[in-house]
Amino acid sequence: MLNTTHLKTILLALLITGGAILATARIIDAVARHRSASAMTTGAQKFLGALAPEQRAKAAFDFNDEQRYDANLIPRPRKGLPFKEMDEKQRQLALDFLKTGLSTRGFTKARTIMTDLELILREMEKNPVRRDPELYYFSIFGTPSMKDRWGWRVEGHHLSLNYTVVGGEFVATTPILMGTNPAEVREGPRKGLRVLSAEEDLGRTLLRALDEKQRAEAIFDQKAFPDILTLAKRKVDPLDPVGVRVGNFNAPQKKLLNDLLNEYAATMPADIAAERMEKLRRAGMDNIRFGWAGGTERGDPHYYRLQGPTFLVEYDNTQNNANHIHITWRDFNGDWGEDLLREHYKSAPHHQSQPASK
Repeated sequence: MLNTTHLKTILLALLITGGAILATARIIDAVARHRSASAMTTGAQKFLGALAPEQRAKAAFDFNDEQRYDANLIPRPRKGLPFKEMDEKQRQLALDFLKTGLSTRGFTKARTIMTDLELILREMEKNPVRRDPELYYFSIFGTPSMKDRWGWRVEGHHLSLNYTVVGGEFVATTPILMGTNPAEVREGPRKGLRVLSAEEDLGRTLLRALDEKQRAEAIFDQKAFPDILTLAKRKVDPLDPVGVRVGNFNAPQKKLLNDLLNEYAATMPADIAAERMEKLRRAGMDNIRFGWAGGTERGDPHYYRLQGPTFLVEYDNTQNNANHIHITWRDFNGDWGEDLLREHYKSAPHHQSQPASK
């Protein structure tokens, strides 16, 4: 496997000798992928190394354990190691590890969901057991390594982040699930806080930018769904191809669509976000459909989705009088790194990873 130094050397040679532009682009992509995979691997190793044996036993699973595919954002019992069972040093290492999988913007969203909103819900519901910012669980699947494949997850109420690292170069980041309740804090010291405001506002801005004919095609139902349709599905297939096709957009409308997709992608580190957007372009941006259900004014219950040949984004804000958002990004063939694993197995020898606790 190429390390970063080797990749940069090859890139320089290609530039000096006038190598193919496509080959150069692939080397640049490989350097970027390697960077995030390396940061995640190092973060996981440091985190695991700071755990006591009994903690490690809770945090570590075999790569093929069914827990890896059990993603959800509802309040429920979970496996893994929660913040509640970590000391201060371990918590800091856990947060440093989490940062390797998120951009600064993404980390801010995640931490605000985990802390501010859980504490606000605790106060609103007077339920400290159900609403606890220390009940976010870290799980590692397989042995963190730059040579093999392994995965990790951070999950709790309204947050499920799932990663797969393959061969030290490839990183899969889906499924992603986030939620906010309240979507807008309407009283108290954090009044006005809207963690997922861009996801809501950009979606509505895009809808309003459509002409009358396009908007009639985009709005496929006058009533919004009570939740995202793929909430806890293990395998997601394309939903009905409803809504308006992006190939029918003009240039300003396409820019708004790109801004909305970028907002979702930008939750991840910049290198992963850029590669994710490039995959969408290769699959054909014009083939994406934008569909809306429900009311069009702020405060109305509403739902939208963006669906292309390879991916699905869902957004729903209907619960708690349309003040409770759920969002997700799913890849039809790439959730939990399934597409990367298939390619990896075809091109390189591999062995079964052991649980990180062994």
